Amino acid sequence: MKRAGILNRHLAGALAELGHGHGVLVCDAGMPIPKGPRVVDLAFRAGVPSFAEVLEGLLAELVVEGATAASEVRGANPAAAGLLTGHFPGLVLVPHEQLKDLSAQAHLVVRTGEARPYANVLLRCGVFF
Repeated sequence: MKRAGILNRHLAGALAELGHGHGVLVCDAGMPIPKGPRVVDLAFRAGVPSFAEVLEGLLAELVVEGATAASEVRGANPAAAGLLTGHFPGLVLVPHEQLKDLSAQAHLVVRTGEARPYANVLLRCGVFF
């Protein structure tokens, strides 16, 4: 049994399969999930687990070289916008419709229980060396 880190076996296994350049969409409960990417659905109840909790857990285990979010997050969800810009100074903002299109190219989708709008980010995996 793992001692620490992500304990969910489906998520831990999916993370172990990621490579350089792979996309990981971390999304709220309302984001449409495209056909194609592997999905790990962590949503339990509205708000549980939160976008922030899941993102923090993922960032503790992943090397991320870039991130893209919806430009609408700034006005509709200042808390998520602050979280994202705090973690990703070079955050790329695109219209929400474009983020939905880009998410179809993700290797993995991690759905949270977040119930606030535009709490979505597409991470681009880097390498540790």
